[in-house]
Amino acid sequence: MAKTTQTTLTTEAGAPVADNQHSQRAGVNGPTLLQDHHLIEKLARFNRERIPERVVHAVGTLAYGSLEVTTKDATRWTKAKLFSQKGKKTRLAIRFSTVAGSKGAADTARDPRGFAVKFYTEDGNWDLVGNNTPIFFLRDGIKFPDFIHSQKYDPFTNRQEPENQWDFFSRTPEATHQFIWLFGDRGIPRTLRHTDGFGSHTFGTVNAKGERFWVKFHFKTDQGIETLTSEEAAALGAKDPAAHHKDLYDAIERGDFPSWTLKVQVMPEKDAAGYRFNPFDLTKVWPYADYPLIEVGKVVLDRVPDNYFAETEQSAFDPGNFVPGIGPSPDPMLQARLFAYGDAQRYRLGVNHTRLPVNAPQGVAGGARNNGRDGAMRFDGNGGRSRNYEPNADGSPAQTGEAYDFALPVAGAVGTHGLIKHAEDDDFGQAGALFRVMKKDEQARLVENLAGSLSQVKNAEVVKKSIAHFRAADASLGSRLEKAVAAARKAVKS
Repeated sequence: MAKTTQTTLTTEAGAPVADNQHSQRAGVNGPTLLQDHHLIEKLARFNRERIPERVVHAVGTLAYGSLEVTTKDATRWTKAKLFSQKGKKTRLAIRFSTVAGSKGAADTARDPRGFAVKFYTEDGNWDLVGNNTPIFFLRDGIKFPDFIHSQKYDPFTNRQEPENQWDFFSRTPEATHQFIWLFGDRGIPRTLRHTDGFGSHTFGTVNAKGERFWVKFHFKTDQGIETLTSEEAAALGAKDPAAHHKDLYDAIERGDFPSWTLKVQVMPEKDAAGYRFNPFDLTKVWPYADYPLIEVGKVVLDRVPDNYFAETEQSAFDPGNFVPGIGPSPDPMLQARLFAYGDAQRYRLGVNHTRLPVNAPQGVAGGARNNGRDGAMRFDGNGGRSRNYEPNADGSPAQTGEAYDFALPVAGAVGTHGLIKHAEDDDFGQAGALFRVMKKDEQARLVENLAGSLSQVKNAEVVKKSIAHFRAADASLGSRLEKAVAAARKAVKS
């Protein structure tokens, strides 16, 4: 066995540490000395090791991999270089997460899973920040803080309260579709490898001819969909709160690289105004019969981070990070996230977080080139002598002068309050359709899961309104849920 070379422990300033076992004291039993710089520095750093955790998606797991394009047809709807030719590979990172739990919470909880992808493209980073559900609870970002407050710890009891969760839902019928998804079998994946991912929102793309399309992104797991029951998840989470995290790491470390097939739904811009659903409503899907899935690539994860804090905790995803050929849509939830996510990372990590290796534009030759200077934790050359304004005379980075892909007005600009009402725009149609395509045993588990949570609510009016939403989606679901809640309450009393 090769002999290990012993290195010298140093202070932050690089000075050798003579004694890391004992603090300096005034005599054998005297008080500790303030002059013990190594002690003070060590304790001060320890006190500052933690950074603010994410308000949502705090429990997360990240892995690296790549996207390989499997079609030559993607150029029909986007000029984005990462889709420019069949066989092209782009490195990426995916962070999986639960939404509501704080750090240390079990990652097997019944909760949507964040599915955030950072593509390190030659034109900069593209962050596709979605979930493992194609829909969400809300259609407008102005309601997001209230929704999360209802899911987080109650100000008085300091615990998650079903009373709060269902109180909010009873007054938010648009969430019915997502509640049926969440409390169904897919609400708890067996592993992070056995779940799909979605961009969820509708995004805009532009091809080389300047033609615009509306697109939804789907990552279909090649491992197959597998799920856990509530009881299985509770047992697994109690045994190991990081069970899903460990499974993903173990699979990659043994060479069992998980993969997903990237597919898209593509809608010509002109179709949006006349489509039967609002195509920018995040509580709705586009049925495959209307816009079939088109395969565009294969995603494979093949490496885990060497350091969790540096690469997972400090990873920062911003839905506002687009590349030429891909951009936003009028989706009100997406529009809100374009501000909120970047702002959250500037708060958590500081204004220079984009310089951290995991967040830096690794695919861009020479890295980011802009006039950002100074700020906390600026650990590079800070731009050196170059002038930090544009235009200037010394050849510093300048604008391209190209027209912004999404500067043109949106045809049939739907998705904002008070505009076009589509033929089938309601809160319950798709929710009921989802219930009816479930198998009988899946429906039974859904009712059981819903009743188990709703039966804990004391406010009778909240229970009544909540059941009414499910009854509006499907009459039999409402009736079965009403009976199941009554039975669950009776069982508790007896």
